[in-house]
Amino acid sequence: MTDFFTDVTEPIRYLGPDSDEPLSFRWYDRDRVVAGKRMEDHLRFAVAYWHSFAWDGFDIFGAGTLDRPWLDQALDPMAAAAMKQDAAFEFFEKLGVPFFCFHDADMAPPADSFAETSANLSTMVERAAGLMERTGVGLLWGTANLFSHPRYAAGAATNPDPEIFARAAAQVCDMLEATNRLGGANYVLWGGREGYETLLNTDLRREGEQLARFMHLVVEHAHRIGFDGTILIEPKPFEPTKHQYDYDTAAVHAFLQRYDLVEEIKVNIEVNHATLAGHDFHHEVAYANAAGIFGSIDANAGDDRLGWDVDRFPVSVEQMTLGMYEILRGGGLTTGGLNFDAKLRRQSMARSDLFHAHIGGMDTMARALLAASALLESSELEAIRSQRYAGWDEGLGLDILTGSADLPGLQKRALELDDPQPVSGRQEELENLVARYVERVR
Repeated sequence: MTDFFTDVTEPIRYLGPDSDEPLSFRWYDRDRVVAGKRMEDHLRFAVAYWHSFAWDGFDIFGAGTLDRPWLDQALDPMAAAAMKQDAAFEFFEKLGVPFFCFHDADMAPPADSFAETSANLSTMVERAAGLMERTGVGLLWGTANLFSHPRYAAGAATNPDPEIFARAAAQVCDMLEATNRLGGANYVLWGGREGYETLLNTDLRREGEQLARFMHLVVEHAHRIGFDGTILIEPKPFEPTKHQYDYDTAAVHAFLQRYDLVEEIKVNIEVNHATLAGHDFHHEVAYANAAGIFGSIDANAGDDRLGWDVDRFPVSVEQMTLGMYEILRGGGLTTGGLNFDAKLRRQSMARSDLFHAHIGGMDTMARALLAASALLESSELEAIRSQRYAGWDEGLGLDILTGSADLPGLQKRALELDDPQPVSGRQEELENLVARYVERVR
């Protein structure tokens, strides 16, 4: 361990729900067995390199506020990157997370040429490999930053200039190989600027075909280099573009089906992106599971009064319980995990604030896991759901689904029988049921 976080001298420990020690876990007991698996193996927590170590707290209205000495522009870029990496792994080790995630530009400084940028990444990846071996921290996923540089103002894969497409492809090639070198469990494609600002200068058909070709190139190279992780797409409806092509999980699913990629790529669902798309977090998970494309989660939260990507740490146990319920119901996380794509508030300037934020998020998700597991084990929700659709398992419902019934036959039936009567959906009762399980967690 290095000495950036000098106010946290020992690894964070689990002390139980009655603990008053701020720097302790109250609910996250990594070795506790829940539904046949250790809690750590269920949740697969990861720290996001970018928000935690590559961001200094700036926003569009003000300069940075956070104490991040490696972001000093006067430093040698590679020396600063090494300092940042040491602080990051100190944090991972003291927090006790099994994984981290990063963009290429988070870990290695860009240079004047792609060759030098690529060399910087290679150097920092090899350095990270040594720190990973020493600490036991793994890579949940890697990704390329194809949105910050001005060259990507009109997109990367969807850019009208094929030279920029090629430059983006080279960057992904490097980062996919780096992810493979570090044993990454997944690789994420986030199309931050794959969309449009105005249709007046946009060819939707052409850009869709370009995006699909880019993804096929990534899949082909993943197979070529023996990458056995999962390739993921992260849906988001807008921001920074007016409209992004990966609007939500349903839009991604349709795209993957159209371009014969549905067997190759799954989704990385971000909670706050679901909110921006007008969906609940658990809706996105449920849809992904129904479509067979569920992959991983960016665990964060939005703000109901703000219509942009605020990336708060998750604090609502009830919201996360519903999401964890759908994750468990679908079989749980496999190569994916819960990555805290979340950042401190600009006024949270103490170095220990980064620990408090992650501890709170980890405890929220751990408590949600316990409530969701108990609810699923009870089968109360599932029994009510099954009863609601029971008519489709026999008689008329089965005849309809198997093709035994045709439209004229259904018309004749309606003419002969009394009108069917609706039954209660019992929504309020079910909401109360979930609330009881959340309250009972110990």
